[in-house]
Formats: sequence, structure tokens, C-alpha cells
Amino acid sequence: MNGFIEWLEGLNEKDTKVRAVLRRSLAFDPGAFVPAYPYIEPFLKGEDRPWQREMLYLAAGIWAAHWREGRNGAPLPIGRACAAHQVASGSTNTERRFITLLDSDPDQLPNRLRQMVALLKEQPIDFNDLLKGLLYWNEDQKRTQNTWARDFYRTLNNETATEYQNKKEISE
Repeated sequence: MNGFIEWLEGLNEKDTKVRAVLRRSLAFDPGAFVPAYPYIEPFLKGEDRPWQREMLYLAAGIWAAHWREGRNGAPLPIGRACAAHQVASGSTNTERRFITLLDSDPDQLPNRLRQMVALLKEQPIDFNDLLKGLLYWNEDQKRTQNTWARDFYRTLNNETATEYQNKKEISE
């Protein structure tokens, strides 16, 4: 699905109502909000893969809800963005929500992902990476969930180690 987010960005540059329609689509099951069809279906080019179609609609809606003009910082994979939020907020609630997201079955995924991304409103998210992960969500090996978890805990551990080093240097 290379180029999908760029596709949405291009549509958005021509008409900002694209984001409003895609945000509204989040109130429905992915792919069930007819006004969003003109923005997603042309990208699908007639392919008939239901999971791929649903994930494109979900990613588009979440992208539209998360979009901010002039957002600063490099986009982060979702696991790193969650860890950055936890460090910035000091709340361990982020980790609990993140684990719940990773444990989502296909029916729970849209709602839990929307909630998580809403929590990350200040974090720049790599939506190309997010979509790639969503497309492989149902793999038996749980490659997406494992990658996101590794990103989260490695980032969290790096941040914690850095904080520890800084405190140690200050106290010496």
C-alpha cells in the first residue's frame, strides 16, 4: 500500500473536506461510510481483499483525525509514539492501553486503535508504517504486534536509561 498516505495528503491539498469526511467515517465500521468511498476506492483499483479495504478505511479515518497543520518532529512508528507519550505524560496508563491494543482481535482493533491514536494527539505518527502493520495484523506469527511491542519497550527503556544517567550525573 505504498503511497496511500501521500494519496490522502494530495487529496487534502486540493480539498480540505476530505479530512472531515474521513474523520466522520470513524463513527462507522471501516468501509461502511459511503461518503468516504470517493477518497479510498480509487486507490484500491478494483481489488477485492476485504481486510485490506477495511484497513485502508481505518487508517484513512485515523490519519484524518490525527492530522495537524505544521506538526513538528519526525513521524514515529506507533510503538515509539506510545512510549514517547508515556515518558512525556508520566502515566503508566499508556502501557496498559498499548498492551490492550496489541491484544485486540480484528473486531476490537478499530475502536482500540482510534482510542490509542486519540491519546497520542501530540505525537507525530508514521501512518505508512501504521498501515503496513494493520495489513499484517492477522498473521499467525503476530509480526505486527511483536514489532510494535519491541519499538515500545526499547524506546521506553532507552528513555528510562537516559533519565537514570542524567540523574546520576547531576548527583555526582
